[in-house]
Amino acid sequence: MVQQVTPETTIKVIYPESDGQPMADNTEQFTWIVKIKENLEILFASQADVFIAGDLFWYPVQGNPNIKQAPDTMVVFGRPKGKRGSYLQWDEDNIPPQVVFEILSPGNTLKEMTKKLQFYQRYGVEEYYIYDPAKNDLNGLLRSGDSFEVIEEMNGWASPRLGIRFQLTADTLEIFSPTGQKFLTPVEIDSLREQERQRAEQERQAKEAALEELEKERDRYQELLAKLKQQGIDTDNL
Repeated sequence: MVQQVTPETTIKVIYPESDGQPMADNTEQFTWIVKIKENLEILFASQADVFIAGDLFWYPVQGNPNIKQAPDTMVVFGRPKGKRGSYLQWDEDNIPPQVVFEILSPGNTLKEMTKKLQFYQRYGVEEYYIYDPAKNDLNGLLRSGDSFEVIEEMNGWASPRLGIRFQLTADTLEIFSPTGQKFLTPVEIDSLREQERQRAEQERQAKEAALEELEKERDRYQELLAKLKQQGIDTDNL
């Protein structure tokens, strides 16, 4: 009798890297996402073990692609920088993002934001910041044990993990690095770079002009010495 052997089959779990939805609902939301993400990249550029991403799917549970979120910005301490199609936590020493940011838009619903809060609370986020540009309203939550506690006063609050400070003005939110540098948009950063280039160019031109004037003074001095010698004056004893 011939024994039939049924080969073992392994079903490969697919973890999608996109849901086909836009990163942002409007230009203001997108501007804030880029501003926070890129300034954090600059802040931690010298630290190889700080991974920062924007709108990247985070899968905390291996084998279940339905459990996921894509924070507008997330920061992971203890993981190397580099390209990723998604953040598969089990491939990242099981380290969850410690800090996440969400920028609200008119399309966000209370149900959606409640689900996000529950997700971040359940899967290990330490600091959760939500900013609504339309209302200029900033809220923050800080982990305490297995749950979040609301940060009562966000104006002037400094992130324990990031060291950045939040300042609410009458019109907008300002964020400052630990050294006091204000978070800027790429256009503002480029403008400062251009100002610095112009300042350096002005200094270069001023230095060249000073050297040129010094050279002229040296030539005039040499001409004067030559005339004095022609008149028989001993310039060595002047």
